[in-house]
Amino acid sequence: MNLKFIDEYRDASLAKEYVNAISRAATRSWNIMEICGGQTHSIVKYGIDELLKNQVNLIHGPGCPVCVTPVSVIDSAIDLALNKNVILCSFGDMLRVPGTSTDLLKSKAEGADVRVVYSPLDAVKVAQDNREREVVFLAVGFETTAPANAMAAMNAAQLGLTNFSLLVSQVLVPPAIDAILSSPENRVQGFLAPGHVCTVMGMAGYEPLVTKYRVPIVVTGFEPLDILQGLLMCVLQLESGNFALENQYTRSVRAEGNLHAQKLLGEVFEVFHKNWRGIGTIPESGLRLARKYEKFDAEKKFNLRDETSLENPQCMSGLILQGVRKPSQCPSFGVSCNPENPMGAPMVSSEGACSAYYRYRRSVES
Repeated sequence: MNLKFIDEYRDASLAKEYVNAISRAATRSWNIMEICGGQTHSIVKYGIDELLKNQVNLIHGPGCPVCVTPVSVIDSAIDLALNKNVILCSFGDMLRVPGTSTDLLKSKAEGADVRVVYSPLDAVKVAQDNREREVVFLAVGFETTAPANAMAAMNAAQLGLTNFSLLVSQVLVPPAIDAILSSPENRVQGFLAPGHVCTVMGMAGYEPLVTKYRVPIVVTGFEPLDILQGLLMCVLQLESGNFALENQYTRSVRAEGNLHAQKLLGEVFEVFHKNWRGIGTIPESGLRLARKYEKFDAEKKFNLRDETSLENPQCMSGLILQGVRKPSQCPSFGVSCNPENPMGAPMVSSEGACSAYYRYRRSVES
């Protein structure tokens, strides 16, 4: 079919065209991974993986930023929150993420001053209003959230605040794809790259991966129609033996990305090796505050120790984040692990794969 990029991205007739086109094009089942929790939820909610089960094996990657935040970071946030001189600010989706023995929500119930904010700049305002106490913002996420966190550090510097800091756990997507493709157990043949990340960072970071590993990567949006078109673009490449970087999400993503945001990140942060929950250390896959802004680094300010914290041994979230297992293949899924009593972050986060399966497809596969 003649591919047309989407203006009306909830067009049911066009969705059927894409499904039929994928069915006609695919001569075998292709392993394609999405690196975006929003895509995962759309795939599971609308049954895209089941609809195309004979043409595409959709593998859920580490696309949930809350889920890949290390246990040690959660433990550090809890320790800080329990400090009577500290106000711990966070987005709401972090409060239920399990640490080694508890979470921020339970700590709040026990008296810790944990406050839900809607922007890191809200946390800066809390620091302005409470100068007698230390205010720490739990800054997590992919490249998408990094500019706002950078702005918070810059804003705090401009205001001359000495009682504000960031507990940073920012991770980068391209190094994670590199780690997946370089694994001897890799079975992924193509990727749907996260559109929101590329809106900020552009597409250049994915070109070397296409060349190095000879895999198609399609930058894709989050609506079902976006995903179907992205899958068709990927399948057409795989069937023809071509390997290129393509942009399905043209209504939002430009090749160069947001240059202003990138400049901001370059000033406030620097790249370093980063530990991912359930995966391990991936070289040059994280951001930390650069020397100019390190006075706002909570890890250094409070002399936090980078200790290795262990996952619940009954939790398979590491294998799920790596795409080795699917949530419904976990014996604990929906039984001893559920949103009320989560064993791992993927069951908590609104972008987690376990959360998606529990909400839309609660059955256990053997």
